[in-house]
Amino acid sequence: MPTLFDSLQVGALTLPNRILMAPLTRCRAEAEHVPGDLMAEYYRQRARAGLIIAEATMVMEGHSAFWREPGIYSPAQVAGWRKTTEAVHAAGGRIVLQLWHGGRACHPLLNQGAQPVAPSPLAITGDQVQTPQGKQPYVVPRALRDDELPGIVAGFKTAAANARAAGFDGVEIHGANGYLLDQFLRDGSNQRTGPYGGSLENRARLLLEVLEAVCHVWGSDRVGLRLSPLNSYNSMRDSDPIGLVQWLATRLNAFDLAYLHLMRSDFFQQQRGDVLTPCRTHYTGTLIGNMGYTAEEATAALAAGTLDAVAFGTPFLANPDLPARIHAGAPLNAPNPATFYSPGPEGYTDYPTWSAPE
Repeated sequence: MPTLFDSLQVGALTLPNRILMAPLTRCRAEAEHVPGDLMAEYYRQRARAGLIIAEATMVMEGHSAFWREPGIYSPAQVAGWRKTTEAVHAAGGRIVLQLWHGGRACHPLLNQGAQPVAPSPLAITGDQVQTPQGKQPYVVPRALRDDELPGIVAGFKTAAANARAAGFDGVEIHGANGYLLDQFLRDGSNQRTGPYGGSLENRARLLLEVLEAVCHVWGSDRVGLRLSPLNSYNSMRDSDPIGLVQWLATRLNAFDLAYLHLMRSDFFQQQRGDVLTPCRTHYTGTLIGNMGYTAEEATAALAAGTLDAVAFGTPFLANPDLPARIHAGAPLNAPNPATFYSPGPEGYTDYPTWSAPE
């Protein structure tokens, strides 16, 4: 029975443990969405993770959803990210970059007045976005034309090549949490007709085209995918999330990806169900679980064969040495939500590491 501290082959990467760092948006990029020295130090501190999955990163200019999130579309951003990859590698770690398009979660005030795009003209409701002018309601997006979608695919492909130039060990496609690819996947946000709407196969078309393009750049053994079929974040719903994950799990086998990263539940508990079982039943590759796992629950999931590894989010945010703490049964630092998205090192690079008592 595998444990959290057993090695794992994930595509082309050999991981020293199965405690992965989930992608965490932290809004610490510098001007023009360029990663800087502070981000490099943040990720270096967490290099003992089996694998770091770096935060959601803009694949195309003009599609900002978080104001200070990083990008990977400019030479300056590539150079900035290279500081991070070099720091992580020097500390013995492995790091992949999450490639992301915000879709309707973007806002004109963050993008020089540009209207966000989406599969259908349906706005996110019940939440607001942080902008330089304070929190603002989301706006109704413009529905993308079918002839614009090859440009989206090309944007992901170029970003994948840029991530390679920046020194990453691979990439993860962000198909979760109500951003563009997820917006196409789920029928609550995709109400279009034609080749990218209607049937599940059509709704998945854009995601699969992106995967094919990115795998062409990297090879499939260095490409992962994140999905969240139940998560209602960003006003997301699907009429059949179990059927969605079962269909995708089967279809994704043909790609021979490095891994599939599955969020098991809903932040807000609006949709419930077991998506892990059908995914494990139908997906033959490496399966990573995420959302609210304790070390004890993660250990049990590995022992039962439900998962191959677990990605920890908030615990890694506050505990840069999380694997060492879990191994020693040491207490965990409590995270400070007030500093999750604030600028500067506070609540970012100043969490203390654990020292064994003498």
